[in-house]
Amino acid sequence: MVKQMSRTHYDAVIVGSGFGGSVMAYRLAEAGLQVCLLERGKAYPPNSFPRDPHGMKRNFWDPSGGLYGMFNVWGFRGINSVVASGLGGGSLIYANVMLRKEEKWFVKEDIHHGGYEYWPVTRDDLEPHYEQVERMMQVQEYPLDRAPYNQTAKTIAFKEAAERLRMDWSLPRLAVTFGNKGDAPVLGEPIREEYPNIHGHTRYTCRLCGECDIGCNDGSKNTLDYTYLSAAHRLGAEIKTLCEVRSFEPTEGYYTIHYVQHNLANEGQPLATHDPTVLPLQTITADQLILSAGTFGSTFLLLKNHSAFPHISKLLGTRFSGNGDLISFALRSSDSSNGKRVPRLIDGSHGTVITSSIRFPDALDGGEGRGFYIQDAGYPPFVNWILQVLDSPSQIHEILHTAKRFVEEWFHGDVETDLSGHVSDLFGTNELSADLLPLLGMGRDIPNGTMSLRDDLLDLDWVKKASSPYFDHLREKMVAISDALGAKFADDPLWYLGHLVSAHPLGGSPMGRDISEGVVNSYGEVFNYPGLYIADGSVMPGPVGANPSLTIAALSNRFADGIIENKGKKNS
Repeated sequence: MVKQMSRTHYDAVIVGSGFGGSVMAYRLAEAGLQVCLLERGKAYPPNSFPRDPHGMKRNFWDPSGGLYGMFNVWGFRGINSVVASGLGGGSLIYANVMLRKEEKWFVKEDIHHGGYEYWPVTRDDLEPHYEQVERMMQVQEYPLDRAPYNQTAKTIAFKEAAERLRMDWSLPRLAVTFGNKGDAPVLGEPIREEYPNIHGHTRYTCRLCGECDIGCNDGSKNTLDYTYLSAAHRLGAEIKTLCEVRSFEPTEGYYTIHYVQHNLANEGQPLATHDPTVLPLQTITADQLILSAGTFGSTFLLLKNHSAFPHISKLLGTRFSGNGDLISFALRSSDSSNGKRVPRLIDGSHGTVITSSIRFPDALDGGEGRGFYIQDAGYPPFVNWILQVLDSPSQIHEILHTAKRFVEEWFHGDVETDLSGHVSDLFGTNELSADLLPLLGMGRDIPNGTMSLRDDLLDLDWVKKASSPYFDHLREKMVAISDALGAKFADDPLWYLGHLVSAHPLGGSPMGRDISEGVVNSYGEVFNYPGLYIADGSVMPGPVGANPSLTIAALSNRFADGIIENKGKKNS
């Protein structure tokens, strides 16, 4: 990455490089503002994502423990969540899906009298921003109508199950490059880019390796570092990695930001990262400060710095939602159409992590209860080897029988020279590894969680009980899909402990029409603090329902319009 001369004062400082911060950096730089983006994680050019156990062990974020990796795992009483640390934020580990929030899911409930969410923006407000983000992220549908993509077993099986159940199946748009513009999709072809990307490395079209969620080493994913951040960098935005913001405060018309600079030379070594003699604070200032550190990060920073913002809304920390996330598994899929059960190849590691989606409407748009989506989740190929080991006890008899045969032939001198068939038999039927399809659900759960500080650490009060009817309905449809696949349904084991895992945490700094309804207004500006903005998943006043990345980016695009317009008024 090209280094630039560092300033001490900027028109705008952005904290975080996810779907909010990256969009904001590009839009403000495009408008001619002096922009500095601070990202706590490191950059990940192609082929830098680890795959071996040693590398994966270190691929977590905990600088005090000497870890500067990508995955940041948060654990609370009712829910766990995995978010990303790195240049590009959540785009490094998300499953590429770019779905717009359903028009009628922009609900407007009376939150002062028993309602849970009120969206101060509408689908119409966001339409032009959705379109701009989709163009910038170069979205494409999974090319199921072309070879070899039309042989993607999990997509075909999921589609057939949906059709059998008369469900609304579709191919969502994905931020993945399957083929160069104007060309047919092809595996592993160099991607033609108009300008060099921020890493200065060649990217390649998708090879269908199923590794989207652990970092794409081919650069096939149109992640934010290749799209918005590369464009912002070309326009002069200063982008700093390994810079973690500690505190900030208003200072007579501008904002002062304090951060520490991490050093990868300390990797593997425990470090007192909050000791200023070990990691000294660095300070910059800005006319506008935009927090884009994510649902947990931005809310945590505001809670920790609450004394500097005594007039912030009392709703800080409220309206948390896991976006209705639920994962389950269809095991040992089969086909009994000919009257005899035969294993059905699913091959969940082949393709992008998500290729297709089934939509279930809300009571607001002709359905039942609260709406949701179920998608065909995938996983990296190395998971198949783990599953094979787990399934091997069922093959022990075959392994022992084959080994006994080899020993007997060796003793009698009657050795069979062609052993290929026997060795192949040792792999067994592969039912667990070849016939597994994870099912990923998300939708309109109830945003009733509250974040706060406990012993200076982030705490979350959220239990699934209030959303139980939603989760029961979602799970019922997952069971139906599993049955249609001729599979055995399996819950996430945490389900039985009343615990969930969310890949899409939202809320904590919700939008509202005024300070009694939210922390920020419909343009992301914090009530009572002009020039302080929040642009990330924390501003959602409720679940998006669909995969939220596109909506977060679209809102940030709208917020940028507001900042640019205000800047123009000040300069006129």
